[in-house]
Amino acid sequence: MGMTSRGSQAKVRIDIPADVNDEDETGYVWTFLDEAVEPSRIRPGAVVVAGDEEAPSLAEVVDLVPKAAGTVVHLRLLPGAPPER
Repeated sequence: MGMTSRGSQAKVRIDIPADVNDEDETGYVWTFLDEAVEPSRIRPGAVVVAGDEEAPSLAEVVDLVPKAAGTVVHLRLLPGAPPER
C-alpha cells in the first residue's frame, strides 16, 4: 500500500482565532468573541477549534467576559488534534 503525496495539507476550519500561547491573569488562553467565525457557537462548555491554520488546537470555552474593548472568550486547551473539516 503506497502513500500519496499531496501538494497542500488538509485544512482544519478555525472556529475562533487565538494565540494559543497567550494566557491572561486567569491562566486561560483568551481572545475576543467578535473574532469568531460564528459567534453564536461560542458559549461556555462548547468545544471549538482555536488558534490558526498553522497550529490549530481543540479548546473548551470556559466563559465569556464583557469588557470595554469587547467580549473576552477564555479557552481551556484540550489534548488531541482537531478534526479535518
